[in-house]
Amino acid sequence: MAEVRSSDMRSAERSERVILHVDMDAFFASVEVLDDPTLQGRPVIVGGSGARGVVAACTYEARMFGVHSAMPSSVARRLCPGAVFVDGRFHRYVEESRKLHAVFHSVTPLVEGISLDEAFLDVTGSQQLLGDGPTIASFIRERVYEELHLTCSVGVARSKLMAKLASKAAKPQANRSGISPGAGVVVVPAEEELSFLHPLPVRALWGVGPVTGKKLDSLGVATIGDVAALPDGVLEHCLGRAQGVHLAALARGDDPRPVESVQEAKSIGHEETFPVDLWDRGTLHDHLLRMVDASSTNLRGSGLAARTVNVKVRFGDFTMTTRSHTLGAPIDASQAVAAVALALFDTVDLGRGVRLLGISLSGFGDSDRGVQLSMDLGEDAAPVAEESPARSDPSHPDHDPRRRLDRADDDAERIQESWGAVTAAVDAIRARYGGSSVGPASLVGSDGLRIRRRGEAQWGPTAPDGPQLDDDRPRTL
Repeated sequence: MAEVRSSDMRSAERSERVILHVDMDAFFASVEVLDDPTLQGRPVIVGGSGARGVVAACTYEARMFGVHSAMPSSVARRLCPGAVFVDGRFHRYVEESRKLHAVFHSVTPLVEGISLDEAFLDVTGSQQLLGDGPTIASFIRERVYEELHLTCSVGVARSKLMAKLASKAAKPQANRSGISPGAGVVVVPAEEELSFLHPLPVRALWGVGPVTGKKLDSLGVATIGDVAALPDGVLEHCLGRAQGVHLAALARGDDPRPVESVQEAKSIGHEETFPVDLWDRGTLHDHLLRMVDASSTNLRGSGLAARTVNVKVRFGDFTMTTRSHTLGAPIDASQAVAAVALALFDTVDLGRGVRLLGISLSGFGDSDRGVQLSMDLGEDAAPVAEESPARSDPSHPDHDPRRRLDRADDDAERIQESWGAVTAAVDAIRARYGGSSVGPASLVGSDGLRIRRRGEAQWGPTAPDGPQLDDDRPRTL
């Protein structure tokens, strides 16, 4: 099948838009079943199996018991005692997502990725070559099944709102009585938009979360049709002008937003919830350095550098604090990011114990900044991950973390210049021999080099006593 190029879109400028929303069915869980066929037909839950874990995804067999994504794993275990918990393997989902998006881009260049497993596609200009919207939707489903051996649901409409709601209507449904196969493809013609939209619950609208939902409940509205029937100005008075106007337009089916094929990342980072609260600053330094290494590697892999470093800490009492610093110039070397991140973290009082720790990088710029790099790895450019007098001697003038933070720009710039070339060499070695082939000495433990993969442990900790099954993926029954 020939690929559709941007030039093929020109003849569609005067045509009515045809937008698809493609959403994989239980994507993470389906990948796990694909890799381990013994899980077929079983209630599989992907996520953190420990007491503080959350559900990332689950099979429809688990949904029959009321399990759903973002649910605490402890609740999911009570609802479905026979569930198989599988730790998420983010790298595998990324691999399958790349195949999925390759299918999308073979159909149209106008692809707006929403997440690893869903995207909007504007196929208006693809119809002359591939057929109408429903035909293209069926074609995509067939390709996805043939090439990924996974299933997806597709909504077809003239707007993003309608296409997304249609794809949800196309999905399989699970309840106590069993699993009902979905239609696979649901089409919402223009003349049927309001009859499709208005009976739906108000929380189906974009922008209606728990807080907005409660405000709408106070107005006595239950469906989108109820929202559309409200007198002019009521929504603006209740929700504010911007949100009120937005929701009123959506309730009328008015959604002119285009499919945006180019989207820039706003931040790159990692966070982890610990099995128990941690108080020891040295232990937390080790965790933070692993997150810095993973985030910085991802940053460089995207061809970016960051000016802002943000450290997030959630305490044992569920309160949260953040520390942020913006530098004068962007950085991408792990050691430079670590200099800022550790200085930020050391301004935090750990008296309440740390439940969650995270780092994010933002304020992106091109990583090729023309900085003159040197190979001077003398004492002044020593890696910040190693123990120094400033950390071990309270009388040392640099022991004060706020004083170190004041010098963060100078420290980061110096380390960036000294370690930029070394970082490039480390990336090249990892690309050839694997992520655990080389790394900072501070990340070496009794079990070897502990490199954190992208997305690792993002859904919470694993149960410590979970049995091991057929491979090296920890699971609990």
